[in-house]
Amino acid sequence: MMKVKHLFLAITLCFSLLASGQNVAKNANLKLKEGPIKEQFEFILKNSNKYKNYKVVKRDWIEKLQRNVADSINAIKKEYTTEVSKVATQQTEIEKLKTDLASVNQKIDDLNTEKDSISLLGIQFSKGTYQMLMWGIIAVLAVLWLFFTYRFKASNTITKEAKAKLAEIELEFEEHRKRALEREQQVRRKLQDEINKNKN
Repeated sequence: MMKVKHLFLAITLCFSLLASGQNVAKNANLKLKEGPIKEQFEFILKNSNKYKNYKVVKRDWIEKLQRNVADSINAIKKEYTTEVSKVATQQTEIEKLKTDLASVNQKIDDLNTEKDSISLLGIQFSKGTYQMLMWGIIAVLAVLWLFFTYRFKASNTITKEAKAKLAEIELEFEEHRKRALEREQQVRRKLQDEINKNKN
């Protein structure tokens, strides 16, 4: 009976070790397939056998880990290359956008300058300068108008005075002519009288 018990224990122990080994193998495949690299290293270190001061690791685990590390490095390299390419593309786009922005800013400056200025005879003036120029021209024209109005009134007054004097002179001349004609007629009469006297 004792022997059967020992045999039963030995068989149970063997099955449990075998089941445990299968579980470890299944676990190993699962851990080495899906887990992060750090967890894979931890799994191998934890589940490897010890020999003195060393760890004895299954060759297929190490090979699987090596392939996983190589795949991870390749994936990181590929991702890095993709990111570098993205960064280069984005840098090109940024440079293009900077150029476009500079062009747009220049157009805005030109439009603001054009909006704040007025063209007169092909020359651009700021609105303030244009207003000062226009008010200056209006002031000069107003002064010239006042000056010419004054000169016209003065000339008109002088002309009226000259016409009045001319009319007076014409009157005086007419009277003088009449008197001169009368005198001439008197002198002719006297002369005729004298001639008539001398004939008689």
